[in-house]
Amino acid sequence: MSGREHRPRDPRGFYSTGSTTVFASRYDQRFSYCLHVPRQHDPDGEALPLVVAQHGTGRRGPQYRDNFAGFAEEHGCVVLAPLFPAGIDDPDDLHNFKFIRYGDIRFDLVLLAMVDEVGERFNVHTRRFLLHGFSGGGQFAHRFFYLHPDRLAGVSIGAPGRVTLIDHERPWWIGLKDVERIVGAAPKLDQLAEVPVQMVVGGADVETWEINNPGDSNWMDGAQDAGRTRVERLTTLRENFEKHGIRVRFDIVDGVGHEPMSVLESVKDFFAGILSGAGR
Repeated sequence: MSGREHRPRDPRGFYSTGSTTVFASRYDQRFSYCLHVPRQHDPDGEALPLVVAQHGTGRRGPQYRDNFAGFAEEHGCVVLAPLFPAGIDDPDDLHNFKFIRYGDIRFDLVLLAMVDEVGERFNVHTRRFLLHGFSGGGQFAHRFFYLHPDRLAGVSIGAPGRVTLIDHERPWWIGLKDVERIVGAAPKLDQLAEVPVQMVVGGADVETWEINNPGDSNWMDGAQDAGRTRVERLTTLRENFEKHGIRVRFDIVDGVGHEPMSVLESVKDFFAGILSGAGR
């Protein structure tokens, strides 16, 4: 049975089951999301797990959703793919969501509001959810993890170009100094070790033209201290996590460059283990 064959044939039901249309967030209509709601969804049955697939700079939310659609059907989970557009306030800005706060926008709160909205519309668990992000999405994912580990059933951090270390001597965002003042929320470091963590990167993800760019809006002196390539920087983040008692599943996907869809089989394997109860 195809994804479309099981969908109802009334307009409202058709576009809110299977791979849905794009919905504006009620919390802030500058932001939107799409979903995959699997055939197992029953408004009166058991609530389904939630997977959030956070896009990177390219804003490929629907592509992530489509890639996870088969996983959603196989494992009986709802997939949420947010869309945080570029060019808010500054038409040239590409990076707004990656550092959690942008002007008066708290992107962590935008995402949590979307999760709550999905929970109101569908029978889905929202207290804890699975989160994956790659590249700019990987930056968002690990910074979100610091602030909201109590909301995560697991986090997959994919190939971030810039990393934030658990280091109170380095300024936010290369470290955690002043994060509460700058972002408006304190990290919950004592809860991080309770959440299963994956880090994933392509073995050939070694180009540096995008991540070594002093003077740009997404640069901070000291970012280079974590390494030159995304592989090196993710390795540094792993070592930092493990130093603080946070276990990490570290996946290097052989032969893959900076290709978000090419690492997703490792992500799905990590998430499947958690959903089956086999993951830590």
